[in-house]
Amino acid sequence: MVSTFGSLQTAYSGLAAARSGLDVTGQNIANAGTAGYTRQRIVQSSVGAPAQTGIVRGAATLAGQGVSVDAIARLASSTLDTRVRFSSGAAAYADTRATALDQLETGLHEPGADGLATKLDGLWSAFGDLATHIDDPGAASALIGAAKTVASTLASGSSAVDAQWTATRGTVGSQVAQVNDAASRVATLNASIRSTIAGGGSANDLLDQRDQLTTQIASLTGAGVRDNGDGTVDVVIGGNALVQGTSARSLALSGATTLTGTATDAPGLSWVGGAGGPVTLDGGSIAGGLSLLGPANASRSGGALAEASAAYDRVATDLAAKVNAAHGAGTTPSGATGAPFFALTAGVPAAQGLTVVPTDASGLATRDASGRYDAAALTASAAVGTGAGAPDATWATFVTGVGSASRTATSEATLTGLALTNAQTQQQSGAGVSLDEENVNLLAYQHAYQGAARVLTAVDEMLDTIINRLGLVGRS
Repeated sequence: MVSTFGSLQTAYSGLAAARSGLDVTGQNIANAGTAGYTRQRIVQSSVGAPAQTGIVRGAATLAGQGVSVDAIARLASSTLDTRVRFSSGAAAYADTRATALDQLETGLHEPGADGLATKLDGLWSAFGDLATHIDDPGAASALIGAAKTVASTLASGSSAVDAQWTATRGTVGSQVAQVNDAASRVATLNASIRSTIAGGGSANDLLDQRDQLTTQIASLTGAGVRDNGDGTVDVVIGGNALVQGTSARSLALSGATTLTGTATDAPGLSWVGGAGGPVTLDGGSIAGGLSLLGPANASRSGGALAEASAAYDRVATDLAAKVNAAHGAGTTPSGATGAPFFALTAGVPAAQGLTVVPTDASGLATRDASGRYDAAALTASAAVGTGAGAPDATWATFVTGVGSASRTATSEATLTGLALTNAQTQQQSGAGVSLDEENVNLLAYQHAYQGAARVLTAVDEMLDTIINRLGLVGRS
């Protein structure tokens, strides 16, 4: 027969369980706005009745001995966490490309008064105006001004692409440093989590921190996570471990530091230490950045920024060659034949090295071989804009391609962003804190605590009766 004192322990276990529930609920409420926090619940089980070694006549069947708080569960779903990581990598890749292509398209200023197409139209019109008013110094000055505007527009556009390339490479370099730092922290957390779990403690807060870091790495690199079953996880990039248990590897960004160097040494990632070798990314913003930094190629399907720079150079080269050929067929007032209208500076990109040779009317081909006014060269130069393979057509093809690529990238970013939002919503439906639900739990644990306290009081009064009052009846 169990002592009545055992009922005190039963009541006390109820008090302790309710108090633990209140503590965990309070923790959830306090962290309702904490990024990356996963809600928690106590796991409790009934403590069974003690084994009876014999049957005592008249003894009642024994009840259980209360409740046991076995653990504080973290309400996370590995399936949903994996989906969020995968979606983060895909969304970050698409968003990086969409943002860069949108910036590139905006910098073209097409269609618009500041776009190169408008400046080229102004150049052809200026050639035509001078051909019509061949002896007008004002028309000659207007032509030279229009040509300089075209050269300046090409140079500023090409320089802007250079600047965007450099900024993108700098961003990728910073992101690689973030990956290395996060990987080191994941390895450290792996060690702490494993030792905490082995010691019987709760590693929930550490697990939250690690999940945030692995999601960050996935967003940057498209990495996956593999659970080792001992409290540690491996972070895998392209089939190779970035983090393995309590050790972490590092990544390095190598290759050209300027856009002009991409043709022979395109930027890329490699492993630091060990066998080294290139790193293959499955997604993430770093992969998106590297895709923009790639070199141009013959099929014009290379890195978007290098292809843009090459397009500017093609327009500048074609413009100089075709206008020089038409202009060179005439004669300048000084009697020079074959005088160039544009020049290209060696050692710099063509678009940034395009200059206008004539400084005034004396350098323009407004005469024939006999020295008489002749507008043939000017008319031919004006017709360059509408001829086969005109610089205008080259530019229009490029602008159309950038616009199409930008719209495609924006659409992909929208779709992958929606997929990420959906994944995060489903994750938060299970792991996020609902204040309404926590308030209900708070009331439930409060009533449970009050109930256990009343049981404890009742048992205490029973024991007081047995110990202090039993046998006093009839005494004087």
